[in-house]
Amino acid sequence: MAHPSWLRVCASLLCALTVSFATTAQAAEADVRRIWQLLDYLAVDYGGAIKNGSVASASEYEEMREFAKTSQSKMAALEPHPERAALVAEAQSLSVAIEAKKSSEEVAALAKALANHLLSAYPVPSAPPTPPLVAKAAAMYQAQCAACHGATGNGDGPIGLKLNPRPVAFTHKDRARERSAFALYQAISQGIEGTAMPGFATIPESDRWALAFFIGRFAHGNDEAAAGQKVWAENAAVRAQLINLDALSRMTQADLAKQVGDEPASLAMAYLHAHPEAVVQTRALSFDVARQKLEQSLAAVEKGLAGQATDLALSAYLDGVEPIEPTLATRDPALKGRIETAMGRYRSLLASKASLPELHAQVNVIDGLFKKGDELLGSSADATAAYLGSLTILVREGLEALLVVVAMIAFLRKAERVDMLSFVHAGWVGALALGVVTWGIATYYVSVSGASREVTEGLSSLFAAVVLLSVGMWMHQKSMAGVWQKYIHDKLSAALSRKSAWFMFGLSFIAVYREVFETILFYAALWEQGNHQSVLGGLASGIAILVIVAVALLRFSASLPISKFFTWSSSLVAVLAVILTGKGIAGLQEAGWLDASSFNGPRIDLLGIHPSLQGVSAQLLMAVLVVAGFLWNARAARRAGTEPT
Repeated sequence: MAHPSWLRVCASLLCALTVSFATTAQAAEADVRRIWQLLDYLAVDYGGAIKNGSVASASEYEEMREFAKTSQSKMAALEPHPERAALVAEAQSLSVAIEAKKSSEEVAALAKALANHLLSAYPVPSAPPTPPLVAKAAAMYQAQCAACHGATGNGDGPIGLKLNPRPVAFTHKDRARERSAFALYQAISQGIEGTAMPGFATIPESDRWALAFFIGRFAHGNDEAAAGQKVWAENAAVRAQLINLDALSRMTQADLAKQVGDEPASLAMAYLHAHPEAVVQTRALSFDVARQKLEQSLAAVEKGLAGQATDLALSAYLDGVEPIEPTLATRDPALKGRIETAMGRYRSLLASKASLPELHAQVNVIDGLFKKGDELLGSSADATAAYLGSLTILVREGLEALLVVVAMIAFLRKAERVDMLSFVHAGWVGALALGVVTWGIATYYVSVSGASREVTEGLSSLFAAVVLLSVGMWMHQKSMAGVWQKYIHDKLSAALSRKSAWFMFGLSFIAVYREVFETILFYAALWEQGNHQSVLGGLASGIAILVIVAVALLRFSASLPISKFFTWSSSLVAVLAVILTGKGIAGLQEAGWLDASSFNGPRIDLLGIHPSLQGVSAQLLMAVLVVAGFLWNARAARRAGTEPT
């Protein structure tokens, strides 16, 4: 009778902890947002307080000093983080610059750098999850904002004319140049201290984002927005700076102008404030970001900035190519592989300090591949291509995992331990379910970078390779034994303890999970291209092929003598270990975790072979370990007086 009360106590504690954690997380996020807002406000308004080293407005100057000190104290009170001390030091430097009445450009640069550092250390969502519906915000603005800010955003609403200080005029072009959509969203959400501007946190988040972008339009005319559409379509440099909604939301016109020039920046922002969805639509099928990053990398080499050149080269792949790969892989997997190899070759040339002409030549090779990719991505996929792409994706990505799982099932059946099959099945079913959940979280809630995906795949591949090596050695050792049936009943069954069962669950889970996430990304890209019936047909055909292969392998293994089964299984597992080693090294190289010394050689994705010294060396080392282990097992068997049967 005591159990229900204990359960209630545990449940109450769990609820209390959950509420406490949620409240703490919300408080911490609110503090970060407030600090960021203060810094952004300071960066924009400091120019009105100081002119040519002298105080132009005493009240505004005091406000700037107060905001800087408040930011510093709030940063010091944030939850512990390795970067907190550096943030506080930067805030102190900002206060010193304001006390010294430094120029508005210098203070704005310090404030913006500190704000970006803050979001890097304490991330909070800084962009809408989906493109805002800007047109929807017109009626909302008139209902909630026009009374103070005016029907045209000029700060001359009937209530606003009576306020002190007066409401901000959104039509003021100089202020608008320094203001991001994220800053407007923050002001709408939290209000502005010291003014009559209240927070509108009760308005749905999507509406607040729509309102922020709508307000950004007031500083631009309709003719500018129309001209901006052409700039966005034709100016690759502009598109390269605004690679996603996060970049657009945090970008100011002034910062964009530093990269692409004043007029293109003004026109592009005029268009994108009205049509933020263009960022998502354009980026989906464009190599513009990669091209721009490679050009910047070459420019860094010319300036002698080797580290910056390497970082830009890595960004060219992770930010400019990796997001497009799922779509490209559905149309031409070979071209996808050639682009990966060519970009790895460029990074290898940078690492070896190759000459500038060599680097330019390699970038030209990459650009040629990009052009072929542009042709593929710009064409509409027909039904046959969609069917074949869907079919090959599933078979290609699922075959490795299938071989591992089938080998484990066959092994348990040979060992007469069908009671443990549930652990294997639970492993691969759980991997499928978690893969779908992971994809959903990555798609709808958080942004999973290309580097994170490559690291996840690389580490899981290497872990699986090590596990498979040990399994292969163990299986091969058993293939050297003599009296099989007695071994199974007397040794093997007893050895398969509960711990072994969980080991099999883990191996089954890892083997499948490492493939699921990428496979779903491929199918998501294929689905967006249309021909849904063909995609589903290819998926069904791929499942049928994998089922046929699984049944055939299980029947084949069942008919094998037990010694041959262990020999066959150990060889298969060993080969998979070598393949996964190559894929794991390649994934970590593409994420920038490992250097890549490329050479001219074949790329064979099926075998995990990529033309890099590190990858091939790791595969050769794994192969040597396999052969050495097999020879050791054979020698041990001879010493024991048994021979393979």
